[in-house]
Formats: sequence, C-alpha cells, structure tokens
Amino acid sequence: MKTSEATRKLKKAGCYFVEHGKEHDCWYSPITKKRFRVPRHQSQELATGTKNSIAKTAGVKL
Repeated sequence: MKTSEATRKLKKAGCYFVEHGKEHDCWYSPITKKRFRVPRHQSQELATGTKNSIAKTAGVKL
C-alpha cells in the first residue's frame, strides 16, 4: 500500500493532519485520541511494520 492510499483511508475514517515534521507528517485519530506519524513519501510503498503500526495507533484497518 502506498502512503497516498493510506492517507486517503485515514481521512475517510475521520483522522486528520496536524503538522509537518522533518520527514513525516503528524496526524490525529479521534477514534483512539492519539497522534501518530505518517511518512511523507506519497508514491512509495509503506513497509508492513509501518503500515501495521499506523493502523493500530489510528484504530483503522488499512
């Protein structure tokens, strides 16, 4: 799954962008009430562990 696909699914689930980091963007999930980081490389594939970590923290199935 590409980063752009993941961000699309996160937006659909109600998560939203908070701020830019140096290499990652910070997002917030109203489901889990936690902040998490998403790589800014839109066209690259997310590593499996990174995708699973984002999904778990956001409370969303990616």
